[in-house]
Amino acid sequence: MVELGLRAHGVVAGYDRRAPIVRDASLLIAPGEAVGMSGPSGCGKSTLARVLALLQVPYGGRVSLDGEFVTRWRFAAPRAMRTRVGVLFQQPRVSVDPRLRLHEVIAEPLRAGGRSVEVAERVPELAAEVGLTDDLLARRPHQVSDGQLQRACLARALVLRPRYLVCDEMTSMLDASTTAALVGVVERYRASTGAGLLAVSHDPPLLRRWCDRVVEYPG
Repeated sequence: MVELGLRAHGVVAGYDRRAPIVRDASLLIAPGEAVGMSGPSGCGKSTLARVLALLQVPYGGRVSLDGEFVTRWRFAAPRAMRTRVGVLFQQPRVSVDPRLRLHEVIAEPLRAGGRSVEVAERVPELAAEVGLTDDLLARRPHQVSDGQLQRACLARALVLRPRYLVCDEMTSMLDASTTAALVGVVERYRASTGAGLLAVSHDPPLLRRWCDRVVEYPG
């Protein structure tokens, strides 16, 4: 039987092979499950999240996605595999092309995947879901607030309908009302699609309210 889920199997990773930050990490995010991960700064939470999002090659261990082991990473990974995992980072300003307008930021994965025909439907649908008006969609990143830009980044992460969503400190730069709004968007997406979620945060109370279970890393 195929094991569904996004799983780390004894992952070793970091930025110096001689001194990895992540050592022998194992974690499963099952479909429909919200897993929170907390821990002190510098312990490797974000590194493990990047590995699970197929954005960073581990030094050791393996990652499997719905029973299939990942053998290629980043843009070398098969499109059918990497589009199953959406990712949202802490700092939206370093994760978008500053030349793009917000509607182009949201549409970027569709255009890159040769699915431009879906732009006219998906971009307005997701913009409404995350609370972006037409005038905001026409602006570039430097013309909007961090919260507005993070809304666009969340819409971009959801535009390909991923089966798993990795949120790395997505609310750390946001006020309480924007945090609540974005968490609500993620929860509605999970409820409607059965997607799994990994939420990394320094805010244990938020994780306890948001997630089915919370793991302490390292632990």
